[in-house]
Order: sequence, then structure tokens, then C-alpha cells
Amino acid sequence: MPIVYNKLFDLLKEKKKTMYDLRKDKIVGTATLEKMRKGTGHVDTRSIESLCEYLDCQPGDLMEYVKREDVHETV
Repeated sequence: MPIVYNKLFDLLKEKKKTMYDLRKDKIVGTATLEKMRKGTGHVDTRSIESLCEYLDCQPGDLMEYVKREDVHETV
């Protein structure tokens, strides 16, 4: 998948938040977080919007596009 969410997990660390906080505060569900963590499937814009509101950031702060041949090097 050419969209990777490494920036999201870096931002969570920076803001001292965890994946558990995102689930507990009902920001995104477990299945969505797993898609983001594993880089599989698609994440809808409502989830991105919820994360941006919760973390006070822009979509580009959560994810980036990586060419398919470069994905394995990044993940």
C-alpha cells in the first residue's frame, strides 16, 4: 500500500498518546488502527479527520505517499 502511517505513530509518541488512547477515546477503532499499523487496506477520510482533530494536526502529519517499489524499504 503506497500510503504509510509511520508519521502517525511518531506523532503519538511526541504527544504522549497511545493506540489505546485512540480506542478508549473512540477516535478510531481497532480494525482501522491495525490497517494503519500494518499498511493494509484503506482508511476512510472520517478516520483521518477524527485523528487530525484529536491530535491537532494536518493529514500530512499522519501519513505519506511512498511509491510502491519503496514501500518495503520504508515500513
